Amino acid sequence: MPALSPSDLIDAILSAIEESGESAMLVSNTRTHPRKFAVNGATGSSSLWVYAWTLTPGGRPQLKDEYRIQMTSVSSPLQINPFGYTALLGFEPSLKMFAGFDLGRHQTFTTGSPSVQISITSLHKALQDGLAFHRKDNNEIAVGIRPDQFMTYIYHAPSLHKYGKQKSTFEALAKASSLVPIEEIALGELTNPRQRVVQTVSRLSRAANFREQVLNAYGHRCAVTRCQLRLVEAAHILPAAVEGSIDHVVNGISLSPTYHKAFDSGLIYLDSEFSMRINPRKLDDLAKLKLDGGIDQFRSFLGKIHLPADRHQWPDVRMVGRANRYRGIEG
Repeated sequence: MPALSPSDLIDAILSAIEESGESAMLVSNTRTHPRKFAVNGATGSSSLWVYAWTLTPGGRPQLKDEYRIQMTSVSSPLQINPFGYTALLGFEPSLKMFAGFDLGRHQTFTTGSPSVQISITSLHKALQDGLAFHRKDNNEIAVGIRPDQFMTYIYHAPSLHKYGKQKSTFEALAKASSLVPIEEIALGELTNPRQRVVQTVSRLSRAANFREQVLNAYGHRCAVTRCQLRLVEAAHILPAAVEGSIDHVVNGISLSPTYHKAFDSGLIYLDSEFSMRINPRKLDDLAKLKLDGGIDQFRSFLGKIHLPADRHQWPDVRMVGRANRYRGIEG
């Protein structure tokens, strides 16, 4: 498979950042390593430097599953971003999947074009789980990354590579990313930093799986406005922090950011007939504060929502009822 052009690799990275729920722009030269990005997300802005090459078959007959990157056009040691994040990545175009490699291990290398490997089975597993961990014979950890988990990997890469080297932590991370319950005894055997990494991966994997379920069910459209444009988010009907909430598509709805915020704040609510309605009490509060400007245009989209084609993915009316009671909405 021929290597992708630098512009195609950059497009793949930008697309993955968007699929992760954030936005970015390239702020460096297209052809020069590292490619530098300014990233904007829910927690603010950050700087990301990326070394990335196309993943290609390793070429060793005895290791048919081995894929690798060839680190060409760079000099040792690799520059590290002093003000943000740095990543060493491979991208497999046919699967549209990434591999993350241990930057600390490969920052310094001998002259030539050193290669770094991962098993292609890890990328296939990451298609299902979001993240998948590959432990090499030398205990080096490589990570398969689904695009919607791209920024999760970026933010936690050093810890994933560092702590994943320990067998028990590696096994716990593999379970966490696969949404397999981890026994309290097994978790308790890990040190506190390792427990935090495993718990973080478990939480973020559940969130990513929920987001993937909901957005796919709704065709990546806002259930209220029917807008796509990669501007939609997965909202919990019954908030995640409330007892009884579940990270399942029947407790989710796809909404644009404005309607998501309005839904979470109780300005709008879903009724048992799957119509989105305005909450009169909240609207009165806004009117008293003279903050109800634009309400006519806002409420013009309300009414029967756009529902998934599969009826089994429709909102659970029990979750709808509980959510409305939680927010103090009558009816």
